[in-house]
Amino acid sequence: MSRLHLFDLDGTLLVGSAAPVEISRQLGLVAEIAEIEREFVAGRLRPVEYAERVRVLWAALTVADVTAAFEGAPWMAGIREAWAAIRARGEYVAVVSLSPSFFVERLLGWGAHTAHGSVFPSVPFASPIDPAGILDAGGKVKIADSLCESFGLTRTDCIAYGDSLSDAELFAAVPVSVAVNADHHVSQLASHTYTGRDLREACEIVRAAP
Repeated sequence: MSRLHLFDLDGTLLVGSAAPVEISRQLGLVAEIAEIEREFVAGRLRPVEYAERVRVLWAALTVADVTAAFEGAPWMAGIREAWAAIRARGEYVAVVSLSPSFFVERLLGWGAHTAHGSVFPSVPFASPIDPAGILDAGGKVKIADSLCESFGLTRTDCIAYGDSLSDAELFAAVPVSVAVNADHHVSQLASHTYTGRDLREACEIVRAAP
């Protein structure tokens, strides 16, 4: 039986950072995104409100800025190799993130079968946020269910990798999970924990488990 590996992006594939932070860094807006992030983590902003705030913050964003943010981000080592090993076993790789789809979908080029993020307007922005396209924690579970149906799998065939509160619902929904450089919201829910900077090591924990 195949398996579906579901990877979070911010704080999981990215070490100690998030896509919105790296995008804002390219625009010289580190302090501004830090304040928005604090409000979001504190629960004062819903995912849609967060998206609307960063859409305004990134009014001058260009495709070149997104490329620079992606290429300069602090990625975990071994992502391409870990995913190639998963694919070689006939298993599936998905990235599911609350971050903007225009950033998340670039990971298709690294070997993910599918990548899902909050749907933002195309860059440069010429239209407002559509609230229906913005993901929340529950949306990750819905995407996982949809992918299982597409691949002929069930939740029992899923492995989730994540680091924070936005991953808690998914961790609770699947039988195997890996808390990667995680906070207390998911470390206590996870089947396994990993602290480090190499995704191959995190994936090996699952592969080697009885």
